[in-house]
Amino acid sequence: SDKIEDELEMTTVCHRPEGLEQLEAQTNFTKRELQVLYRGFKNVRTLLSLPLCLSDASMYAHYLFNAFDTAQNGSVKFEDFVMALSILLRGTVHEKLRWTFNLYDINKDGCINKEEMMDIVKAIYDMMGKYTYPVLKEDAPRQHVEVFFQKMDKNKDGVVTLDEFIESCQE
Repeated sequence: SDKIEDELEMTTVCHRPEGLEQLEAQTNFTKRELQVLYRGFKNVRTLLSLPLCLSDASMYAHYLFNAFDTAQNGSVKFEDFVMALSILLRGTVHEKLRWTFNLYDINKDGCINKEEMMDIVKAIYDMMGKYTYPVLKEDAPRQHVEVFFQKMDKNKDGVVTLDEFIESCQE
């Protein structure tokens, strides 16, 4: 039988992914696409191992990393990476919304509160703000969060649940 190492052309990687057939069955990718994704994943792992200052894009990258880290163990395995990409690129609208909700639910309590939303929005504004014209106002993140909650927090309890998030996004 084919070895995973041969299929994926692995060289110096700490983690060996599950068999390609299993990943092919669990995702919306073909075997060949998985091979190409694995090569890219090795490059991304190299970048993620470099130290980052927690400023600009790196805070947003930190939140993205946490969304990919489904086991919440500080590590993103190839399977985690592929499952997320499968959802983001080829998943249903509902799957994509659930994944996005998970990105915003920083503390993973099943709700998005204003503090979590502010952290994400600030990270996005920090990353993009200096490159926009006209330059964004300093209170733009707070205004964005207020508009988000006015639209999404259907029962006005100060948090947005997954159901509220999906319902609002689909309106």
